[in-house]
Amino acid sequence: MLEGLGEDEQRAWQGLLAVMLVGIPQVERTFRAHGLVHVEYGLLNALAARPLRLSDLATVGNVSISRLSHRVSKLVERGYVRLRPDTTDGRASVAEITDEGRAVIAAIAPQHAQALREVLFDHLTPEQTAALADAMQIVGTKLGACLDGRPH
Repeated sequence: MLEGLGEDEQRAWQGLLAVMLVGIPQVERTFRAHGLVHVEYGLLNALAARPLRLSDLATVGNVSISRLSHRVSKLVERGYVRLRPDTTDGRASVAEITDEGRAVIAAIAPQHAQALREVLFDHLTPEQTAALADAMQIVGTKLGACLDGRPH
């Protein structure tokens, strides 16, 4: 028993740890097979919706500018993303997904969704899924994460 936590808090924490340590690696295999890590897959998904200034992409991707710079450079090298100057602010750059980037997302998405169902959602009722969504949205928001895909 963890000191200072109630029984439900401990059960919730242990379940979250199990998902992070056992489940997430299973889900990550879906994009690692394509040479991507989790953050890169997330960035490509964000860019699939629309081109974004790098500062906005960092917000939407919940990553620091330095981490974003490193990951975007890798995506550019692979031909999945291209950078262009922002027409409204010459100091800023805009990232946009390429056709190759869209193709890799299209290849990964069905496997990724299936893995998420197998690891998490197939074990929950619709009501439990809704409750989990509500709880994680509250926690994510309190942590300052961007959860709606829109820059602040």
